[in-house]
Amino acid sequence: MPQTVFPAAGTMFTPSGFSPHLASTCSEADPEEEEGPQEARGPGACVADGPPITSASLDTLIQHLVPTADYYPEKAYVFTFLLSARLFISPPELLARLCDTCIKQQQLDQSPMDTAKVRKFGPKILQLLTEWTETFPTDFREEKMVGLFKDIIHRIAPCDEAYWKTLNQVLQTLNQKLAAIAQGEESIVKVNASSVSSISDKLVGFKTKPPPIQKDILSICNDPYTLAQQLTHVELEHLSYIGPEEFVQAFVQKDPLDSTQPCFSEQKKKTTNLEAYVRWFNRLCYLVATEICMPAKKKQRAQVIEFFIDVARECFNIGNFNSLMAIISGMNMSPVSRLKKTWGKAKTAKFFILEHQMDPTGNFYNYRTALRGAVHRSQTANSIREKIVIPFFSLLIKDIYFLNEGCANRLPNGHVHFAKFVELARQVGEFMTWKQIECPFETDRSILHYLHTAPIFSEDGLYLASYESESPENQVEKDRWKALRYDRYQ
Repeated sequence: MPQTVFPAAGTMFTPSGFSPHLASTCSEADPEEEEGPQEARGPGACVADGPPITSASLDTLIQHLVPTADYYPEKAYVFTFLLSARLFISPPELLARLCDTCIKQQQLDQSPMDTAKVRKFGPKILQLLTEWTETFPTDFREEKMVGLFKDIIHRIAPCDEAYWKTLNQVLQTLNQKLAAIAQGEESIVKVNASSVSSISDKLVGFKTKPPPIQKDILSICNDPYTLAQQLTHVELEHLSYIGPEEFVQAFVQKDPLDSTQPCFSEQKKKTTNLEAYVRWFNRLCYLVATEICMPAKKKQRAQVIEFFIDVARECFNIGNFNSLMAIISGMNMSPVSRLKKTWGKAKTAKFFILEHQMDPTGNFYNYRTALRGAVHRSQTANSIREKIVIPFFSLLIKDIYFLNEGCANRLPNGHVHFAKFVELARQVGEFMTWKQIECPFETDRSILHYLHTAPIFSEDGLYLASYESESPENQVEKDRWKALRYDRYQ
């Protein structure tokens, strides 16, 4: 069925990618036995030197992020903390505290500076800020963030002019990335507008009139593999726009154990790209159902069913599980599934095999097994085509939602429940790896245009088309058909 967002650089952040102090899970943190945060033994002390961190004060976690001349935080720690810290402190405030700590520890406000010490520290702060801009570029849409970045580099630049060059390169790359994100968001708005305007129930009338000038999917593309490739284009484009911070902001809520104010208001909760991706899934569901219900003849409807079964199989082979589930969901919508005579005419053995793969039983056990297989193929792939992994997105969202619901952000003693965010970072980090894949298939503009703009029926329109294809079988269906026909001609 169609879904809603809520259920009521190449590095994979897998468990093995985390440093030892990040190996905990939510279930391992016991608030009653918490002995306190694992404090660093001095400025920049490596967190891996101490016992595993399951929780700590926000100040302690920020301190672990601060690089020194002799210390740099684990890459996985950087990602985990920058992802989750926004629940407790805004990115500009975090960066301000980071820079202020660096200035004090490295004595960057004194003259003369220790040139040798700063030259050891400089590359590390540049690396940290570069990682931040690469992984969370939208944080730097705020001028204050860029200003703080420039200020800290201005302080260390007298020790090495190369820092200016590096800064300019980082900012140039950042601006290009932000421009691409803005362009992508604008295109999504246009596509959404055309998708909304394409919802029409007027097409139903063609069943009792001469065929209108209305294209169908088979007239645009009759090759299942080609359509599966173009669906993969759409999926990967949507994925490329979704930032990791959207997963956190989608489920932000007031934690009863957190006395601080939320770091961003409802207006600043940017989940535009995530929501657009869910809308695409719903559109594909309805497009599949519309294409099946639209033909007047049973034989044609059966051909469309068989075509989409083959498209779904090709999506499975590619590793495009989101389009696969959308197609299956569209074919399982009631207006489609009730067409018994049509289904009886179609060859459906392959469909039931695909349904079995996406069976929700056992928390989607079969799908999760297939996903692990696709991930393994991706990790050992010799070609870009084999690297493609597009998860069933709504299930990924629900996994993150239930992780958020099942674990508090803070423990009763006020410490940040860091073990929870390690697991969150693992799930989001895997997604970040998958979204970086560039689609290897050639683009077919006519097919993509059709996928985004072809008229689709609303739910009522689907039922009306379904009843006109195969007459109602019981009184409930007859009453509904009568009501729909009445509403249509009003």
